[in-house]
Amino acid sequence: MRARMSIIRSGFQVEHREVLLRDRPIQMMEISPKGTVPVLLLGGGTVIEESLEIMEHVLPWKLSQNDREWVTRNDIEFKYHLDRYKYPNRYEGIEVLEQRDAACKFIESLEKNIPNGNLSDAIFPFVRQFANHDRKWFDKQNWPNVHQWLAVNLASEEFSICMTKYSQWQSS
Repeated sequence: MRARMSIIRSGFQVEHREVLLRDRPIQMMEISPKGTVPVLLLGGGTVIEESLEIMEHVLPWKLSQNDREWVTRNDIEFKYHLDRYKYPNRYEGIEVLEQRDAACKFIESLEKNIPNGNLSDAIFPFVRQFANHDRKWFDKQNWPNVHQWLAVNLASEEFSICMTKYSQWQSS
């Protein structure tokens, strides 16, 4: 989602191809054998397979060192606990509430230092997942800045466009 949000926000022109990972097109596997999304194929054959790298390619500005630190915390610390909170059956010995509490440390830092601009695109999708896992609980938390930031992102035109459902791409 963060790559798509940045593509939309920047106006970067792409040929969008919606794929189902359970039915990966041969063409996708030929350009990106690891078979994950997103994938951005550039003119000249360069392939970018990581969402953050796609963001950095399409946005006309670069992430600052502070932004990079936030993204690193999000991608390593927060996402680690988020995955275990949302999908405890995928991991051994997981205590769900411990994982939620550990993820809350990131949210509490975010509460004090709400990011803006391109950084929002990099971490907003993960905070949205965390909030949506137990929305009643999340909405009761004393995080007014995070709640406002999340609401603004959810109400944005870019998010609305990003969430548009497309038919599965079929090769011709």
